[in-house]
Amino acid sequence: MDLQKVVECSPDTPVKKDLIKMSGSNIVLVCLETGQEIPPHPEPYAVVFVVLQGEGVITAGKVRHRVKPLHLVSVEKDQDRGIRCNQRMVLLGIRDDV
Repeated sequence: MDLQKVVECSPDTPVKKDLIKMSGSNIVLVCLETGQEIPPHPEPYAVVFVVLQGEGVITAGKVRHRVKPLHLVSVEKDQDRGIRCNQRMVLLGIRDDV
């Protein structure tokens, strides 16, 4: 899959696209324009974010990680997670539903 062909950002809201759904895990593409944010919130699954493009801050529990391309952040099940975009961001979210 050529990820560059499925990247889609919106000036109005972050965009999340399901790329691959497997038994026990999903891979999603998350795209945010500069200034957009997904506020910290808990989810009932663990996730690993891989930054492909851009810069920003990813919240994992109580820790805020400044990120740029090729950074990876892991968030445990039921922990708060959020993304604040400082420069147009494209991320993979690999979730573990097991």
